[in-house]
Amino acid sequence: MNCFCSLLFDTASATVLAVVFLGLSVTTGFSQERQKILIEQYAEGRPIPVSVSGFTGEVASALKFDLEIAGFDIANGDAAQYEITGSNNGRLEGHVTDRISKAHVLDRAYEKGSARAQAHAFADDIVKTITGKPGIAQTKIAFKGETASGSEVYMADYDGHNAVALTKDGNLVAAPCWMPGRRVIYYTSYRLGNPDIYSYDLDSGARKIVARYSGLNTSAALSSDGRRIAMIMSKAGSPDLYVADADGTNLRQLTKTKEDESSPCWSPDGRTICFVSRAGGRAALYTIPAAGGTMQRLKTAGVSSPTEPDWSPDGKSIVFTSYSGASNFNICVVPAEGGEASVIAAGEDPSWAPNSRTVIFARRKAGKRVLSLLDVPTKRVKDAAQNMGSRSQPNWAK
Repeated sequence: MNCFCSLLFDTASATVLAVVFLGLSVTTGFSQERQKILIEQYAEGRPIPVSVSGFTGEVASALKFDLEIAGFDIANGDAAQYEITGSNNGRLEGHVTDRISKAHVLDRAYEKGSARAQAHAFADDIVKTITGKPGIAQTKIAFKGETASGSEVYMADYDGHNAVALTKDGNLVAAPCWMPGRRVIYYTSYRLGNPDIYSYDLDSGARKIVARYSGLNTSAALSSDGRRIAMIMSKAGSPDLYVADADGTNLRQLTKTKEDESSPCWSPDGRTICFVSRAGGRAALYTIPAAGGTMQRLKTAGVSSPTEPDWSPDGKSIVFTSYSGASNFNICVVPAEGGEASVIAAGEDPSWAPNSRTVIFARRKAGKRVLSLLDVPTKRVKDAAQNMGSRSQPNWAK
């Protein structure tokens, strides 16, 4: 039997030891074929059944949450295709075994960070090992949180835990948005009495005004390279779509309609912006070249009044909110080129995860808004941690 073994050692912290066993010769031929089928089924929305044992407390609950929202089913005994075992007592030790080949596909120890952080790291390694795709359990979100004096921008782990206020504007804020690849957030604030756009650097603490023109300045959206910003402003009359450099300079107006525009988002290649316009009488999704040109309506057959679009990082899909009256909001998805739209959950304010599979959104529950996570292929929804008032307008760091 041929066996390829790799030993990974974290020299920076000298705390993480990993032994990953891959490959298996003749039985491996079967195992690799089965793995290929398994991953195809996973992508199509059939969960991968795994058993989990040996973990306790916060580690057990966090690991279960991470795996279920990543498209895995927690199963027992023979129903599981992978066995996940381990222990936690200040140090998390985790093992993953392929039940068919009996091979250990992942053996790893974690000592850095809190128990929850260790669980997230292990979950991401499980997802990567089994599916070949990066996990999202260690990513961050920003969102609007209601306070006694109005609202503030918060940052939290992707599952809603460890939320901290980033702003102390003591007024209303809206539409937080991450700069890709940076710990910088753009948002709208009324702290000076007008809806203006600010940038806030989490590392330096520097806050700068990006757009403070008369009227509305809102809905900041950064291009995937972080160099340009799209935003909605009413400096010329009705709310129109503008683009500028990330610091607000070199401003250019893209739309000049009498009706309202709102909610811009960028294609991953930075060439196109999708946004909402009422130019046709009712709210609809449109696209326009980021360099300027003619706006084109995007077909979203099967749903009404689309708004709040977000383009998936892989460029394939656009998720958005559909409103059909009586506070009936639905999360929908449509191919990036337009076509038949599908309702995938009840809610609003959707934002794609970096994996182009998971969506975070807001939904109304018991008189307030809560953040929820959706695994799009399986349609599984799980609420994020909720230890404060209403949370809305989430945006996933990428």
